[in-house]
Amino acid sequence: MVKSLNIGDRIEVEIGPIAHGGHFISRHNGQVIFVRHGITGEKAIVKITSVSSKLAHGDAVEILEKSAERIEPACKYAIPDGCGGCDFQHIALSAQQKMKLDVVKDQFLRIGKIEVDPEMITVEPKDGLHWRTRFDFAVSDNGHVGLYASKTKKIIEIDECLIGLKEINTPEVFNKKWNGDDRVRVAVSSSGQKNISRGKFTISGPSKLREVIGENTYNISSHSFWQSHIRAPKTLTDLSLDFMNLKPGDIVCDLYGGVGLFTMPITEKIGNHGHVHLIELSNHAVRDASKIFKGYNNVSIHKGSVDKKLRYIQDIDVILLDPPRTGAGKVVIDQISSKKPRTIVYISCDPASLARDSRFLEDSGYSLDKITAVDLFPMTHHIECVVKFVLKN
Repeated sequence: MVKSLNIGDRIEVEIGPIAHGGHFISRHNGQVIFVRHGITGEKAIVKITSVSSKLAHGDAVEILEKSAERIEPACKYAIPDGCGGCDFQHIALSAQQKMKLDVVKDQFLRIGKIEVDPEMITVEPKDGLHWRTRFDFAVSDNGHVGLYASKTKKIIEIDECLIGLKEINTPEVFNKKWNGDDRVRVAVSSSGQKNISRGKFTISGPSKLREVIGENTYNISSHSFWQSHIRAPKTLTDLSLDFMNLKPGDIVCDLYGGVGLFTMPITEKIGNHGHVHLIELSNHAVRDASKIFKGYNNVSIHKGSVDKKLRYIQDIDVILLDPPRTGAGKVVIDQISSKKPRTIVYISCDPASLARDSRFLEDSGYSLDKITAVDLFPMTHHIECVVKFVLKN
């Protein structure tokens, strides 16, 4: 049993395959250990960091035999017992991307019983650094901002974050002494505006951020969800529109639609004779969307949960959904499939929930037609996928 291992034990293991969540699977005397800071094929000394009744977690603290894919982390905090924000700083970017594809394939096969072979789209910056536009920093007992160590509430104080935009890494964030334990939220828009806030209050910068994506402009609250990668809004919009293959006059549902990132370009494709139904639960996002789409006769905004609002919308041609990490779930998938749209485009940041929901769709009369992975979270284990489903004949 795993209980024979104790926190702090150091054991020698061979690092096994990548697992969903930024860990690698290893075994010691038949016991399963999820290891961070290793790479498949390496031999390492692993320090046990947690033990449960079924498995253990550990950090590779000494590499005895190195992988050719191992590099020196760019960030000084990306070390065992350091910041938990990045999982793969020690792995070459091309190898990270291959591992993420392996995880997507494994989750679809194991959970969804579906074989997939997604292509990978990479985006600038090519070094995987300085891409993140939104941060929610914790505040230490010393009054300094930081990020949590992996799977703990331990705050690692930092003086910069290398995956953050350079505009994030300024003295007004990292050199200031912050009173209280409210998190420090920092957001930088595509137009160069920066908001720093705590709780409900803006500390500096405009309370509304101007996001410009192609020809479209969105004025949004710093509390509303917006894609964190600087290139994500344009990349995901272009890919989703391609998959939807919209026609003038189409009725489209934008589920979990936020402030309407996808709704706006959809309106341009469907024209005045088409209509978009945006469903969103967040008060902040709905307030922003209501202002953004004021005067749009072909947009209806429905505030509430998808499972409660979708049932009242009929004659849908295309459904786009971008749910939270937990996915849509069977209740919502059943409602979606009952509407029999010709096309469903599913955007997901979690391959496990996506694979589960894809199985539900396959069982409800839809076929998985296309799947593309987009590396919008370099240096971390996260991966975005966009999937197209079509109604079976």
